[in-house]
Amino acid sequence: MDLNTVLLSRIQFTLTIMFHYIFPPLTIGLGALLVFMESMYMKTRDPGYRAMARFWTRIFAVNFAMGVASGIVMEFQFGTNWATYSRFVGDVFGSALAAEGIFAFFLESGFLAVLVFGWDRVSDRMHYLSTWMVALGAVFSAIWIVVANSWQQTPAGFHIVGQGLAARAEITSFWAMVMNPSSVHRLVHVLIGAYILGGFFGMSISAWYVLRGRHPEFAHRTFVLSLVVATVFSVAAPISGHFQAEEVAEHQPAKLAAFEGHFRTGTGGTAMNLFGIVDEKAQTVRYGVAIPGLLSWLVYEDASKPVAGLDRFPAEDRPPVAVPFYAYHLMVALGVYFVLLCLVGWFFVWRRTLFRKRWLMALFTVSVLGPFAANEVGWVAAEVGRQPWVVYGLLRTEDGVSKAVPGEQILASIILFGVIYLLLFLVWIFVLNHKIQEGPAEEYAEIEPSSKRSWSWLDAAASLAGAGGPSMTEARGEQDREK
Repeated sequence: MDLNTVLLSRIQFTLTIMFHYIFPPLTIGLGALLVFMESMYMKTRDPGYRAMARFWTRIFAVNFAMGVASGIVMEFQFGTNWATYSRFVGDVFGSALAAEGIFAFFLESGFLAVLVFGWDRVSDRMHYLSTWMVALGAVFSAIWIVVANSWQQTPAGFHIVGQGLAARAEITSFWAMVMNPSSVHRLVHVLIGAYILGGFFGMSISAWYVLRGRHPEFAHRTFVLSLVVATVFSVAAPISGHFQAEEVAEHQPAKLAAFEGHFRTGTGGTAMNLFGIVDEKAQTVRYGVAIPGLLSWLVYEDASKPVAGLDRFPAEDRPPVAVPFYAYHLMVALGVYFVLLCLVGWFFVWRRTLFRKRWLMALFTVSVLGPFAANEVGWVAAEVGRQPWVVYGLLRTEDGVSKAVPGEQILASIILFGVIYLLLFLVWIFVLNHKIQEGPAEEYAEIEPSSKRSWSWLDAAASLAGAGGPSMTEARGEQDREK
């Protein structure tokens, strides 16, 4: 059987990394929510915030465990399926991944034990510190992974040692490698995507509780807090995306052309395609709607200056267009949806009817799928748009695969990993559903009614949003009946 080892190796890596990437953004996003909740507790000493943090810590721990389990496989693939690539980037990746292990993973996993098991065993200040360290550890992990990946997009701070298959990139400046042209922009965008996911995840579970009439006080508080986070970062996403697109236009113009379905360089301003169907054979976007000059204005702040099309690059150096085009435009469309949905949420907060709008609560419940999808397709657009290079301008993807691993073995591993990942995913869903169904009832059991506690701005906002619905005192009565 003659199988395409390059294609199969790419499919396997896509399978493993897309499955793994379900979990790190959610870990980062939930870490921010935990810091927010414990900060409110430390400021107000309201046990309701502590109870919120305890519930979300359990969710966080489940997701963290899945992220660790699913991430190990990728490191082995570097040595099996991508040996030539690993030899070429080993000096760069070795330093970045070592830093990730030392400064991020050990920090996060070490303090995670205190975060999960330290309730009522360590002081509040120590537990608060552990929450910060876990959240920062997740961010530090993202920093080093994004640095390593960004170096593949925009290599810097290195020179080439050796020739042919023995060639490798050797670091000449560690900080130039770390601060390569795309690192900061890509890191900011990755973190924003993670915080959007964390916010929508919190709103999804809270909205589900509202629909079921369970844990109203917990649901109202968590929803408003999550709505704040989701709104801030949903608005920040297009701003970050604009600056990242400018960087792509400067350093990876072929990728930008693929994102926009821009095949031929014109003589005047370049239009931006809002949507359409890519026809790579005819080199056009059919049935599309485009805004004249908009791409030129966004890239150069000059609507009359042409943006380079794919015809400016040799045919063998052009990325495929369809996948990056659709993935990029889906990510942008989802970003617009997040902003609009958050604004609708705040409109009904202002109208004091948010939690009475069951259709809106149902929409928020399912909308958590959007940030998951946006994070995934954003990665797809960035990585496929880099093709045919695995290290941009230096090493082609077809030259990076291992020469000793036959396609039959790769295909067998894809099938086995597919089965294992399906089982892991079902376990994750089962455990997560159990935690959500169980709810925060145990944490709220010993809390006095909210009418006897000092209110914070979050309580005020939640009460305002639910005006006309169950009051905070009634919410407490519902908790008592459940117990």
